[in-house]
Amino acid sequence: MDYQPRPDEVAALVLEVAGLRGALAGIDAVTAADDALVRQVLEEAGRFVAARIAPLSRSGDEVGARFEDGRVTMPPGFRDAYRAFWQGGWPALSARPEDGGQGLPTVLECVLYEWLTAANHGWTMAPGLLHGAYECLRHHASDEVKARYLQKVATGEWLATMCLTEPHAGSDLGLVRTRAVPQADGSYRISGTKIFISNGEHDLTDNIVHLVLARLPDAPPGPKGLSLFVTAKFLPDGARSAVHCERIEEKMGLHASPTCVMRFDEACAWMVGAPGRGLGAMFVMMNSARLHVALQGIGLLDAAWQKADAYARERRQMRAPGPRAAGAPPGAAAADPIIAHPAVRRLLDTQRAWVDGARVLAYRTGLELDLARHHGAPERRAAAERWCAFITPVLKAACTEQAFVGASDCLQVFGGHGYVREWGIEQIVRDARVAMIYEGTNEIQAIDLLVRKTLPDGGAGLAAFFADLGAAGADAARFGTLVRLAAAIGRAAPGQAELPYRIAGDFLRATALALLGWAWSRIGATAGFGGARWDAPRRALADWILPEFAMRTAIIETQLAQAGAPPNPP
Repeated sequence: MDYQPRPDEVAALVLEVAGLRGALAGIDAVTAADDALVRQVLEEAGRFVAARIAPLSRSGDEVGARFEDGRVTMPPGFRDAYRAFWQGGWPALSARPEDGGQGLPTVLECVLYEWLTAANHGWTMAPGLLHGAYECLRHHASDEVKARYLQKVATGEWLATMCLTEPHAGSDLGLVRTRAVPQADGSYRISGTKIFISNGEHDLTDNIVHLVLARLPDAPPGPKGLSLFVTAKFLPDGARSAVHCERIEEKMGLHASPTCVMRFDEACAWMVGAPGRGLGAMFVMMNSARLHVALQGIGLLDAAWQKADAYARERRQMRAPGPRAAGAPPGAAAADPIIAHPAVRRLLDTQRAWVDGARVLAYRTGLELDLARHHGAPERRAAAERWCAFITPVLKAACTEQAFVGASDCLQVFGGHGYVREWGIEQIVRDARVAMIYEGTNEIQAIDLLVRKTLPDGGAGLAAFFADLGAAGADAARFGTLVRLAAAIGRAAPGQAELPYRIAGDFLRATALALLGWAWSRIGATAGFGGARWDAPRRALADWILPEFAMRTAIIETQLAQAGAPPNPP
């Protein structure tokens, strides 16, 4: 079964629960999007994804990207599908009109990429960095570089890469050795090797734009010595650049996406931003990518749930406890649909609770991104920036972890059939695993949340973020617990340097659970979100998901007590 987007449900979440309706009124930088336009865009996006992208997922995985003599050939149908995607204007959905885009709310782009990943993760890796590359160039590139590359990237006519990682420099980018030597004409010559470069070489577009972290000859060691540069497969005069794909990796999943080893042999490039400020410019791209990776997690989990739910309604095994399942043949001895079994419903309803709650948080983040960029009131921009700063690492880590764990649970619904390729669920499990690693491992996301964003001000920013949410009841109590724990960790950290790093993962997971509860409170408070479709995952949230919050906070409290810093000092 190919993935099927559900535009009506998602439109209601975007407009009514996440709060798009009216939120961007009066902001000229974003094209006005009333209910009718939002629904129309989502309907068309759903049709395109279902018809052109989803049917290529299995064949793309089986054939894979092929490497020969420095060239990569993508699986059959991928190039035509990408051409339709580009010419249909989908890559430019939220780009500024003056750059060739449509200027629509970012949240609509969020939904589009969630669905694309759910339908075909391997194919979606190709355009997956366009949004970040566009924002990076728009904010940091010179007018000359913008004239050369910005519109091509904004519209998706040319695809883009992010070249950070080196064989010895993964999470620690301060170890990057790639060199950039200035030339008399203002250009640079880049030399070095980058690894794990998604779609560093392919045949989808006529050119490929590379954003590369490198070090100037006089740069100091460490991350402050890095600058950002842009080069491309073909130079402005049409000559082939000295950028070479040496090989593509053989991977656990994402077989349709070429993960390349790229070699730069004095490749001609131009600086983006200021010397030594490369990480700052690159983080515009990385933070955008982290939200999209969270959306990948949501999409993959929804795709796994769709397959498992459909299978559970058809597969008949044994008598279920309790009343006979509806639709069972009269006199049938022992053949209820397995969805009638409580253990199966628990698995399915738990994933549904994660998908719908995480959607609210991710869609609201798309809305807050536009408010942070364009709202006229400084205090509203500050609140939006606070939302994005705190929630981005939470969403990236929690959604990708649940995508892998939840997809594995969905595979369990199939029994032995899930472990064979016929049903397609095992592909989702394989493809999902990498999302916990790339764009900053989930452990780094946890450190970012606790050590870099929460502790420096004693938890005041986190408290303000939670206050912005206007939570009540159990949601407010959970947020209060996290603020109290953050303060206790801050008191203990000066004498226990390792403590925050040991418990950062537990703190992020507890934060994710608290936010998921808040998101479901918003769903429950919105008219039209009742009935079995919404009640079953709401019960799963209360019964099977939120109890983990107490476990995670208990772990943190135990660690604090062992460090001699109880969370409730006298």
